[in-house]
Amino acid sequence: MTKNLDLAAKATAFAELHTPTTPLPLANAWDVATARLVEAAGAPAVATTSAGVAWSLGAPDGDTLARDRALDLVARVAAAVSVPVTADIEGGFGADPAGVGETVAGVLAAGAVGINIEDGNRAPAEHAERLAAARAAADAAGVPLYINARVDTYLFGLGDPATRLDETLARAAAYLRAGATGVFVPGVTDPATVAELAKGIDAPLNILVGPGAPSVAELGALGVSRVSLGSWVAEAAYAVVRRATEELLSAGTYGTLAHALPYGELNDLLKG
Repeated sequence: MTKNLDLAAKATAFAELHTPTTPLPLANAWDVATARLVEAAGAPAVATTSAGVAWSLGAPDGDTLARDRALDLVARVAAAVSVPVTADIEGGFGADPAGVGETVAGVLAAGAVGINIEDGNRAPAEHAERLAAARAAADAAGVPLYINARVDTYLFGLGDPATRLDETLARAAAYLRAGATGVFVPGVTDPATVAELAKGIDAPLNILVGPGAPSVAELGALGVSRVSLGSWVAEAAYAVVRRATEELLSAGTYGTLAHALPYGELNDLLKG
């Protein structure tokens, strides 16, 4: 019971970080070391990236990682940092709403206070049932879990482009009625569309960013409350591995490593 009370307080504090005045910036982590680095840099929360987690565990992204392996990683990250942790649980790691509820119970047991859960190619009504199950599991634990409902209309190019905004807003409204706390719309960064999304969604809006996207401050001015790097950080880290290897094998030189973190700094970060 004491653990759940602590989680409830941390979940409330995490929800309060979502405001367009100062949008919550999330550099997504995928293991303990990256979570510690994010926290040490001053981040007020740590979010996991499902792609980065899956890749680090030898699996592709996209609902292929086993639930127990994903939850074990969440538990390791949550135990390693003091700030709130939100976990990307892909589609919910469950074949049906009951399975999603079991996943959420596991997320809370692991110590996280938020989740991302995506609709993908599921019918919106089906996804709403899964969100309702997630909320029911959190309510049963007495924790106001932050449920970030991901709408994949733009990311996957679903439906008619002419009606995509309306479809996105309709899904967002249905997901909020089902128990979501906020809405995540990856795949769109153009200011006009983002402003329409922020205006039409009665909850904190999360946008996925990368090179070329508007700044955090610019997105906040449009009404965005949360800005995520998603898998970009993991992709950049793995790009260093490839570049360093190619340089070593072709030129026999090591310039790619010039900006590496000092061994002692990283090692000390993990001694606590």
